[in-house]
Amino acid sequence: MPRTILHADLDAFFASVEQLDDPQLRGKPVAVGGAPEMRGVVAAASYEAREFGVRSAMPMSRALRLCPQLIRVSPRFDRYGELSRKVMAIFRDVTPLVEPLSMDEAFLDVTEHLAGDPNPEDLARHIKKTVRTEVGLTISIGAGANKTVAKIASDMGKPNGLVIVPQGEEAAFLAPLPVRSLWGVGPKAEVVLHRASLRTIGQIAATELSEFERLMGSRGQMLHEMARGTDDRAVTTDYERKSFGAEQTFPRDLADGPELRSELARTAGRVAEMLTHGGFQARTVVLKLRYANFKTITRQNSRDPSTDDADEIAARASALLDAVVGHGDHFRLLGIACSNLSTSGDSAKEADQLELGLDEGG
Repeated sequence: MPRTILHADLDAFFASVEQLDDPQLRGKPVAVGGAPEMRGVVAAASYEAREFGVRSAMPMSRALRLCPQLIRVSPRFDRYGELSRKVMAIFRDVTPLVEPLSMDEAFLDVTEHLAGDPNPEDLARHIKKTVRTEVGLTISIGAGANKTVAKIASDMGKPNGLVIVPQGEEAAFLAPLPVRSLWGVGPKAEVVLHRASLRTIGQIAATELSEFERLMGSRGQMLHEMARGTDDRAVTTDYERKSFGAEQTFPRDLADGPELRSELARTAGRVAEMLTHGGFQARTVVLKLRYANFKTITRQNSRDPSTDDADEIAARASALLDAVVGHGDHFRLLGIACSNLSTSGDSAKEADQLELGLDEGG
């Protein structure tokens, strides 16, 4: 199955947070950073400031010379961290495969989410709308078959952009772009490439690999593959798995009825197999539902004793569905997860203890 990777990047993050919290700063050139008399540098610049040439990592003294009306704000990293966590939670509501690169950007592997629906535009627009509504910030998203393409696409669309590179068009998308757009090509590498008359990514792709490796050394093969639209790097996450789960994106939105309930039972069976294979049982059953409008909810139920029985998991998930489904609701995804795990042996002891306690109490 072809991969679909998103690169999501908050626009002028630090400066945008300051403008969000202080309406008087909106529409004005703002730079977040240290005081010029303390040799401070620009940590972030609003787009209004960028029009004057103000950039991150620039000495604040120079930024003020370029833009005398620049408003300098001291950074508030606790606040930035608070909003970053909210945004990352929105990402993880879409997929557990989220790789944060910094406070304001991350890769998302949404391949499974889009099973049967290869166009990521609706999903990307949903993420943008959710971040705007729930956090108050704008975000740019690039979508493509790999990290390289997604990252470059998001950069091209800023601010508040959405650029989607269709499957199979990676090389054509990259070809006309300057070599500096390629991930890993900094100022020094750019000089080397320009000296070799390589100014576009397409020119790199057209160069013989052996010749390019002589030019760029150990990085040559990786950069050459990227220039041709190939990048096999996976989205990696340090998310610690504490549950077993499965979910299904439907080819078409489903209303409540036999087909949806059949999918629920099938999903419960898959989770039960995972538990049994791993030698675990679970106290908590979590139902995940994604509506046709991309709104996503989860509901859970915890009960003793723990179980790995497919029928029991399905019955508990079905009860959770009964409690939320309304007339006219349609769903594009259903998932079931089981958590609060214990080994099968521990669960058997737990059941014996529960039975013994009930006998004594009777």
